[in-house]
Amino acid sequence: MNWADLNLMPALPEIFMIAAVLVILMLDLFISDAKRCITYGLTLLTIAICAGLQVYTYAPVPEHTFSGMFVNDALSALIKLCMYGATAVVLVYTRQYNETRGLFRGEFFTMSLFALLGMNMMVSASHFVSLYMGLELLSLSLYSLIALQRDSVKATEAAMKYFVLGALASGLLLYGISMIYGATGTMELAGVAKAIKSHNANGMLLVFGLVFIVAGLCFKLGTVPFHMWVPDVYQGSPTAVTLMVGAAPKLAAFVFVLRILVQGLDAMVDQWQGMLALVAVLSMAIGNVTAIAQTNLKRMLAYSTISHMGFLLLGLIAGTADGYASALFYAIVYVLMSMVSFGILLGLSRAGFECETLDDLKGLNGRNSWYAFLMLLTMFSMAGIPPLAGFYAKLSVIKAIVDIHLYWLAIVAVMMSLIGAFYYLRVVKNIYFDDAQDSSAIVMRADMKLVLSVNGLALLVLGVMPERLVVLCVEAMKHSLSAI
Repeated sequence: MNWADLNLMPALPEIFMIAAVLVILMLDLFISDAKRCITYGLTLLTIAICAGLQVYTYAPVPEHTFSGMFVNDALSALIKLCMYGATAVVLVYTRQYNETRGLFRGEFFTMSLFALLGMNMMVSASHFVSLYMGLELLSLSLYSLIALQRDSVKATEAAMKYFVLGALASGLLLYGISMIYGATGTMELAGVAKAIKSHNANGMLLVFGLVFIVAGLCFKLGTVPFHMWVPDVYQGSPTAVTLMVGAAPKLAAFVFVLRILVQGLDAMVDQWQGMLALVAVLSMAIGNVTAIAQTNLKRMLAYSTISHMGFLLLGLIAGTADGYASALFYAIVYVLMSMVSFGILLGLSRAGFECETLDDLKGLNGRNSWYAFLMLLTMFSMAGIPPLAGFYAKLSVIKAIVDIHLYWLAIVAVMMSLIGAFYYLRVVKNIYFDDAQDSSAIVMRADMKLVLSVNGLALLVLGVMPERLVVLCVEAMKHSLSAI
């Protein structure tokens, strides 16, 4: 590497974030628990500055640095801005919850920033080594966050399950990467794509490597048959950490899959398309059917996540630019829906009480009609009922597979969506038609009320006027795919 020619501008937000995390880590040692809001404010300020630097360093043409291991393009810029926003919203939602449970500590904020840094690396990686480094940084941060509540047996158990299964999945992924390297002689995604297209790669090694890589990717997305960790981790973790695990990391995981399969292994689309189709069908079926039997809201939302990841894969299966853009739109909408649903659970929880069962939502309309309405918007959006954003997201990915004449898969997706509507509508029924079992007042911070309201109404606005976000997704995919 010629250090004189090294351009660090594409990675400026990440460089600033590393420096800021180290500063916050040191300052937090001298901040008392009573003044922990200083750490909280510095964390939000760091995210805001990183978002500003991301806009400042935006490049319509992909820019590479660190010997081609890091790329700054339209796709990474859009997703990073979404992840900055999602992480900031999560911190606002979790403040009150963490304060009442002793989790409002410096470790929560620094681990959240380290997780965000890992997500940024995953999104901007153009080399298998940087992809894996980002993935491990994210994973280790999430393991620590889940186990942060040291006196909770459930949280410790969830962290151990996630760690063991995550290590297994990382091993599968790493083994697949080694096979791809052995077949092509390079670990750069562009180099891998070039070697496969020029038929200079070992076909047998490529196929075996692809199988292991898809297995690892399925675990990170939480799809069948590598979905076992999702309901246990969602239920066992403190709700604040569950939201952290289920929001922004899904965007990073989606782009992680996109980088490997679309940018690196695009020439093998015929092989991985069939594998993903099977995974998508099983995820939609098992996720939706199993969710019906759940009485714990966090487990229900976990199985809902599995089914949503199945829908997300439909856009990738299409193998077209429009399909990839529709999957990107779906991923962003899913994060918005997930944040509202868990935000309501956080707002309804209080000291000594966890809102996490279906019965806990009974009669919510009588207690607070606005929060009931926000939950209704979220459930309807997840069910794919117009005119909410979830409807347009599902419509776009189903249209993408219809365009390539996979009619059977579109029919399966529609049927699974109808099955899923049952348990979403059951939540609405509990909110509006059942008597409340808890009549205590709902206390929520003013900043959380504001952000939660904007978050919920965004689902309605994006459902009625999705054009601007759709255009952003299409443009991001077009600029990124043109560099392949």
